[in-house]
Amino acid sequence: MKRTLIASALLGASVLVHAAGFKLSSPDIKAGGKIAKSFEFNGFGCSGENKSPALKWSGAPQGTQSFAVTAYDPDAPTGSGWWHWIVINIPADVTGLPGNAGAVNSTTLPPGAVQGRSDYGVNAWGGVCPPQGDKPHRYIFTVYALKTEKLDVPADATAALIGYMIQGNSQGQASFTAKYGRPKAK
Repeated sequence: MKRTLIASALLGASVLVHAAGFKLSSPDIKAGGKIAKSFEFNGFGCSGENKSPALKWSGAPQGTQSFAVTAYDPDAPTGSGWWHWIVINIPADVTGLPGNAGAVNSTTLPPGAVQGRSDYGVNAWGGVCPPQGDKPHRYIFTVYALKTEKLDVPADATAALIGYMIQGNSQGQASFTAKYGRPKAK
């Protein structure tokens, strides 16, 4: 519940909507665990494979018409965190995303699903890449059950605008947090 409150507060929600039984997990990343290097960004001094993790969810609230997924680092030294991934307009009958669905021009996203612009400036997954020597950062993965089939936002919409639209249409959410750090340069 605490993680849900954090993620909700970060998106500016005025009302927390937590759906009992709504759960999010990943076969690639254990909740509370450490994120593998394959999910690290390739650029900005990072040298990972920049692959998005597979995600699975269950127990969505009745009346869900679509889903949105986000990945967010509240510890990024920006003053406002860092958005690593946003996917909207995921059909209501979908219960997960396959590994690397966040690739640029992905062919494995469900029909109709759209990737929003990450803080890397691309409409795709942008892997974890905390500054070297920082304590491990927290990465919050969240799935939102939405009461609308589609969020109508421009292709170049900011993460803040998409987050606003998600919150305005959310009827429940499920989250998990994992950590990733990079050792100080030698």
